[in-house]
Amino acid sequence: MQDVRCEPRNAPDGESSARVSAVFRAVPPWEHKYTAGKRSGLSGMTLSAEGVWRASAGQLCMVGCLGVGDKACHSRVCLYVQTTFTATRRSITVGQITRIDGGGGVAHFPLTIKRTVHPTELWNRFGVSGGAPLSMVYNYTKVKQAGEFLRRSEPFDFGTVLAKSLLSYPRVAAADAMGLSNLADDLTLHVPAVPDPFPRERFERPFFQLEVLSLGSLVGRNSLAAQSTPFSGMPGERGMGRASSASSSQPESSSTSSQPAEASLLNVSAELSLSGEPYANVSSLFLEGVYNPVNGRMYLIGCRSVQASRQAFSTLKGVEDGMDCSIEMRVEYPPTTARWLINPTAKVHIASTRDAGDPLRFNTTALQTLPILYREQRQDILSRRSVEGILRIATLAAAIAAEFSQLMYIKANTDVMPYVSLVMLGVQAVGYSVPLITGAEALFARIAAGSDGAVPPSYEVDKSTLYWTIDCIVKILILAAFLLTLRLAQKVWRSRIRLLTRSPLEPGRVPSDRKVLLYSSGAHLVGFTVILLAHYVSVYSRPVRDEGSYMDARGRTHALREWAVTLEEYIGMAQDFFLLPQVIGNVVWRINCKPLKKSYYAGVTAVRLLPHLYDYIKAPAINPYFAEEYEFVNTSLDFYSRFGDVAIPLVAVALAAAVYVQQRWNYKIISKTVKTQQKKLQHLGSRVYERLPSMSSANFEAELVSGVNEGVGLRRDTSLS
Repeated sequence: MQDVRCEPRNAPDGESSARVSAVFRAVPPWEHKYTAGKRSGLSGMTLSAEGVWRASAGQLCMVGCLGVGDKACHSRVCLYVQTTFTATRRSITVGQITRIDGGGGVAHFPLTIKRTVHPTELWNRFGVSGGAPLSMVYNYTKVKQAGEFLRRSEPFDFGTVLAKSLLSYPRVAAADAMGLSNLADDLTLHVPAVPDPFPRERFERPFFQLEVLSLGSLVGRNSLAAQSTPFSGMPGERGMGRASSASSSQPESSSTSSQPAEASLLNVSAELSLSGEPYANVSSLFLEGVYNPVNGRMYLIGCRSVQASRQAFSTLKGVEDGMDCSIEMRVEYPPTTARWLINPTAKVHIASTRDAGDPLRFNTTALQTLPILYREQRQDILSRRSVEGILRIATLAAAIAAEFSQLMYIKANTDVMPYVSLVMLGVQAVGYSVPLITGAEALFARIAAGSDGAVPPSYEVDKSTLYWTIDCIVKILILAAFLLTLRLAQKVWRSRIRLLTRSPLEPGRVPSDRKVLLYSSGAHLVGFTVILLAHYVSVYSRPVRDEGSYMDARGRTHALREWAVTLEEYIGMAQDFFLLPQVIGNVVWRINCKPLKKSYYAGVTAVRLLPHLYDYIKAPAINPYFAEEYEFVNTSLDFYSRFGDVAIPLVAVALAAAVYVQQRWNYKIISKTVKTQQKKLQHLGSRVYERLPSMSSANFEAELVSGVNEGVGLRRDTSLS
C-alpha cells in the first residue's frame, strides 16, 4: 500500500472522516519488492483505489481499479485499523480485497490481507519517537489459563522458599508508568541461546527474541516526555496505553487475590521470535500470561498462526481465529542479587499441550540463553572492573612483599643464594613483562587515537578517573614486581659467579640451570602437546562455528589461529606452575639447604591461585564494553574452565608442597638411603681449598689442599713437641 493521500473532511453528523486514495501493488516472491514498489504501469498486479476513512469505526472502504476506465473498477477494498490487541489479534491492520460484478455479488473468494507489527515498531511509529498519537489497548484473555499453568508448575518446596528469601528478581521499582516501562525493558530479551542440556553433537545456535508488548496496565513503553502526562491511558498519550482483563477470576494485576504470592503477579503479553530450522514450529509466537517477580518466572500461553486450507481447518481441533493456542511457555530469569555467584542466564521451556498424534503437536523445546544484563547491571560492569582492579592491586602488593622477603632472606643467607633457580625467576619475569608490554601498547593506542578520533575498545566506556588511577597503580606495581624479580635474578647470577671463582677446578659443583631449563622445557612441551590434542578433540566433539576469522569491537577482521590461542592460554597456565623449575633444580642439584623462604613460595603460590578461586566462586558475565573483561583471568579461554579452576590450583599446591619437603627432608632421606654417594651431594661451601690463619710474625696466607693440610699440621705439631 503506497502513495496514500488523505483529504480530511467533516460529515454532516459531525463525524471525523477523510477521503483517501492509494495504490496497492502485489509482489510475487520471485520479484524484488523494492523494484516492484517503484513500477508505474497499471497492470493486473497494480490496483489503484480511493474511498472514505471513518475514524469512529477505524474503517477504510475503497473501490479499486485494475486498469483504466470505469469497466476496470470491479474491486472492493476494506481495511480496519485495530488499536485493541489480544493473544489472537496482534495485527494493526486487517482487511480484504474482493471482486464485485455488475450486480454487486462476490465473484470469488476474498483475498485477506493483514499487517502484523512487531511491538517495537508499533510504539516507535505511534509512540515515543513521534507520529500520530494513538491510544493502544490490550485485552488479556489467557490470564486464567496461565494462572493454572503457574499453580501446576510451582509446588511448595522449602528450598524454593529459602531461595526466594535470599534472592531477588526483576520487579517494579515504582508504582507508576515509568516503573512498569523499566521492568518491561528488563524482561525483554534479545540474546543467542543454546539447547538445554548442552548437546555433544553439532547444532545450530538460535537467536532468542522476547519482546514485551504490555505489562500490567501499561501497553508499550513510557518516555520521559510522557511522564508529565497523567497515566490514564486516554487517547493522545504517546508510547503507552491501557490494558484490561477479560477474566473475572484474575484481575488486571492480581491485586485482589487472597494469596500473597498471587498478589504480586503481573499480567504480561509478549511476542517470541526464534531463529533456526529446528525451531520452525515455535519460530513466531504471540504470548500472554503472568509474571511472578518473587521468583522471576513468567508463565505464558502461546498462540501461533496455522497455515492450512479451508478443508484442513475443519479437521483441526482447538483453533481460535486461525491460531493454535495450545502452547505453554515458561521463562526463568536470573536473579538481580548474587549475580557474580549465579550464572546470569535465562531458561526457556516451550511445550505443546495437545495429545500425542495431533497434527499440531510438536516436541518440547528447552533453551538456555547466554548471560544477560539488566538495566542496573549495565552499570555494574564498571563497578565490577574497579573491584577486580582493587583485588589486582592487593595481590600484586602481596606478591611484591613475598619477593622482598625472599630478597632479604638471601642477603642474610648468602650460602643458599646460588641454589635459587634462574628459570623460575625467568618465568615470573615473563609473566610480569607481558601486561607491561600490552598495557603500553594500549596506552600508546589511546594517545594516537586522539588525532584520528578512533578510540580503542578498552577505553570507549572506561573514561573515569578512578579506573585510570587503578590502571596506573596496577602498571606501577607490575613494574615494581618485575624489577624486584630482576634484582633477585641478578643476586643469584652474581653468587654463582663468585662460587665458580672460588672453585674454578670444580665447575660441576656450581649450580647450573641448563638441565633445569631442558627438563622444564621438555615437560611443558609435552604438556602443551597433550593440551593441544585435547583441545582439538574437544573442538571436533562439540559444535563450533565454521569460521576462520573473527571481528573485534572496532569492526576489524582478524585471522583465527587455534594453536596460537592455545599457546597463549598455556603460557598463562605455566606461570601458575612457576615452582616446577625449582623442584627440578632441587632434584638435579641435590640440595642440602633452603634456597626459598617459606613465605616466598607459599605467598606467590597463593597469589597465583586467587584468580582461580575468584573465577570459581563467581559466575561469568558477558561484558559488551571491554574486550579484556577480567583483570584476573579470561574465562573464555579453555584453561580457565571449571575443571581448570580446580586442577591448576591442585598442581600448584602440590609443587609448593614438594619444595617444602625437599628443603626439609630431602638431604636426610638421601643420606640415609644412599650413603655411598654422600660425597656427591652439594654442600654449602667448597673444601678444595682452605685458608689458614696468619702466623705470629710473618703475615702471610697459604692455601693448601685439604689432605696435605692435615699432614703438614701433624708434622708441625711433632716438631714443636
